[in-house]
Amino acid sequence: MLSEEKNNTSLKRVISLPLLIFYGLGNILGAGIYVVIGKIAGISGIYMPLSFLIACVIVLFTAFSYAELSARYPVSAGEAVYLYEGFGIKELSIAIGIIIALSGVLSSATIIHGFYGYLSTFVDIPEFLVSISLIFLLTLIATWGIGKSVKVTVLFTFLEIFGLFLVIYVALPYLSFDLENFAKMIPPADFIILNNIILGAFLAFYAFIGFEDMVNIAQEVKDPTSTMPKAIIITLFIATILYFAISFVSISLLSPDILSSTSAPLAAVYEKATSQKAVVLSFIGMFAVINGVLVQIIMVSRIFYGMSAKGWMPKFLGIVNPKTSTPVYATIITSLIILVLSLLLPLITLAQSTSFVIFIVFTLVNMALIKIKLKAPHPKGITIFPIRIPIIAIILNLFMLGVQILSF
Repeated sequence: MLSEEKNNTSLKRVISLPLLIFYGLGNILGAGIYVVIGKIAGISGIYMPLSFLIACVIVLFTAFSYAELSARYPVSAGEAVYLYEGFGIKELSIAIGIIIALSGVLSSATIIHGFYGYLSTFVDIPEFLVSISLIFLLTLIATWGIGKSVKVTVLFTFLEIFGLFLVIYVALPYLSFDLENFAKMIPPADFIILNNIILGAFLAFYAFIGFEDMVNIAQEVKDPTSTMPKAIIITLFIATILYFAISFVSISLLSPDILSSTSAPLAAVYEKATSQKAVVLSFIGMFAVINGVLVQIIMVSRIFYGMSAKGWMPKFLGIVNPKTSTPVYATIITSLIILVLSLLLPLITLAQSTSFVIFIVFTLVNMALIKIKLKAPHPKGITIFPIRIPIIAIILNLFMLGVQILSF
């Protein structure tokens, strides 16, 4: 068995800023816009774009916190390390590491349902066979090597972005950009409508999940102190623009009822705009979902690896294959858990559970940053954000948790 020191040096720094941005975008876009946009429309109705904007604002403050923390501690198992540095409680760090891994496998299980939705527009295959085959294929790619795996995610991400631009392009002739049309998307001062917009934002928040996963491959990033903060902010900015545009286009062409009733919402938008079968878009949608699952498998396996390297999880999870430089056992365990969850739980339950767990983690991470900033306010060579950033983030995260709890 490899020693802990040997394991740590086996991970190679091969990921550049562009690769990291596309890695993050691949996760965010695949996990969100191609899968849950229809469910968000079913909750928020015509105010879906507003739900996405609210979710973006909520995420933005925590993203700044992650940007600073990733520069301070550029290691695998990021959140677990952040909490340990902030609170010094080993048990809490272990719990958070496991919770983050849980959110990753829940997210992957969610978007596997989305893959089946797009695949079903071509062929009728039992969903459990689709899930098993997909997980097997992605496990092989994830164990192939981080450099090769990330390049695969970059290719898939280009396809995802192309698909989104394709939807926007075919829908443009049917859109109205006059003030009256935009005014319809401004909600009245009605408690029920505002509550639905917030609940939609809670689910839309799920669509932004992915930027935080970037920190868990920091040990394989070139110049992580500089690269990680830039990549997190750029990735979130690009995703927000795409989300608002796609949500506006979708709700302009199709009613919320139609969007929420389909398992391939963007394909439905394309078919409405072109009166043709969405063969190309369904194909792209499948690769978008594949990309999201692949990124999550890589992320969770690195959490297991990082926690094993610190002695917080079984040693075998920290074993790195000398040929591929990947934690093979951790990757296989991750994939098996994802498969089981995808077969047991429905899409919307998985998405809501993921969002709920992530809000808790984000709150604790921001609290840890406050403590870290008080202990070491100005570390040399690190980009520092004002302490009010994590304070506002905590308030927003707790508010969203409260809304979700009251809605049960």
